[in-house]
Amino acid sequence: MSEELPGERMEDKSLGELVALASGNISDLVRAEMTLAKMELKADAKKAALSSVMLTIAAVMGGLVVILLSIMFALLLAELGLRPWFAFLVVAIVYVVLAGILMLLAKRFMKRIEGAKRTRKTLKDDFSALRHRGGSGDDGSGARKSVERGSGKSELTV
Repeated sequence: MSEELPGERMEDKSLGELVALASGNISDLVRAEMTLAKMELKADAKKAALSSVMLTIAAVMGGLVVILLSIMFALLLAELGLRPWFAFLVVAIVYVVLAGILMLLAKRFMKRIEGAKRTRKTLKDDFSALRHRGGSGDDGSGARKSVERGSGKSELTV
């Protein structure tokens, strides 16, 4: 592929050289976007793995704690005068509330996953720049292509 030299003008290049230059630039752009997407998805995967490990550890420990503490609290409430079945019911309700709080905390942490936000933005910017590169986004030929998507129809400028 030929690249523009400092003394060379774009107008002096042949059509083949211009196409080769444009193809090389598009290839570089696609490679850069793929690298960015990989980096962002790797960071998101680490956050998801960390949160799932935290949830697993919390669930195992919570199971053990619930068993031991529920027996202890139920027996304590029974000693204080509640009927044993009612004491165990009260303890079960308390642990259901605690489990709900843990789930809300985990949900809040999972919302921090970004989902390749920068890649989506740069891709949108790149496509926008490609569409509007001639000022009006039209090459002057007025050619339009209809593309059907689902039940709707949209027109693309070619």
